[in-house]
Amino acid sequence: MITKVVAYIKKNSRFFGMITIFLTAIIIFQNQPHIAMWIGFGLAGYSAIANDSIQSLGPFIASNKNTPWWVLWLFIGGILVAVFTYGWLQGDIAYERLAKIPEVDSFSLMQLCAPLILLLLTHLKMPVSTTFLLLAVFTDAKTITSMLEKTFMGYFLAFISALIIWAVVAELKKNNILFKDNYNKKVWRVLQWFATGYLWSTWLMQDTANITVFLPRTIETTQFIAIITTLFLGMGLLLYMRGGRIQEIIQEKTDVIDPRSATIINFVFGTILLFFKNINNLPMSTTWVFLGLLAGREVALSRLSGHKQPYARTLGLVMKDVALASIGLVVSIAIAYLA
Repeated sequence: MITKVVAYIKKNSRFFGMITIFLTAIIIFQNQPHIAMWIGFGLAGYSAIANDSIQSLGPFIASNKNTPWWVLWLFIGGILVAVFTYGWLQGDIAYERLAKIPEVDSFSLMQLCAPLILLLLTHLKMPVSTTFLLLAVFTDAKTITSMLEKTFMGYFLAFISALIIWAVVAELKKNNILFKDNYNKKVWRVLQWFATGYLWSTWLMQDTANITVFLPRTIETTQFIAIITTLFLGMGLLLYMRGGRIQEIIQEKTDVIDPRSATIINFVFGTILLFFKNINNLPMSTTWVFLGLLAGREVALSRLSGHKQPYARTLGLVMKDVALASIGLVVSIAIAYLA
């Protein structure tokens, strides 16, 4: 076991070297909040988007593998800048998701290490809740409990919605009405890009809080420019790497990279996130909503499509993701307790 761990570290020496540098910076600047907040923000910005890219951008990246990365960057990065700018002009770039999480004027070591832990889990291809991992260390047990309740409500609503929607899709597919072999790929590609933009904007409104929790609640103009520049460049790096290692979770699923499947998933997912955004200003885990959506989809298709495979295999993969996300949730709450 020890031999395997050593071999893994050697194989990924560049990554662990980077982690060591970040950890050193955290230790050195922990007691200097005006610097520490930017370290926390930078790490949270990249790690949160990198981990959650499988739900918001995964199918889009996978199905556009032949599109130049910089085209994807300008599209996705442009939406990011627009959403952040709108929130800032309205007076809150976190879209009120931090209303019940107090601003801090100093940081604990665990608060600054939370995004570093998320970076490690992302490297291990674990789809964890970035909301709980990054926000739980800043709030109290009562708020965490409320976030959990809203999250699991979102999971079950997504699961039931997916069961109903993809039961209809399965029936249409069996009768050769939908998902024919010959279809207008240009039209569906345009629809997919539109659906991705819709989902990406609603996801940002929900999860911007995970990134900006390290920053002051009132953002000055120079600070805002620094924020969107950092995130825009970070998106460029992520799309240059085509989503990174965690993107393999999407690529192993059946059908999700088909532009028709990706379009339906994105529209449904984005609508559910928009619905919960308007219920109240509590943060919630979008990861669990996405897993509920995928689980309901695969149950419907495996039971109603008339073809047990490959959907039964995909359902097993989804359940594996739920198990990994559950481990991540336990880790998040443990970190919050330690903080």
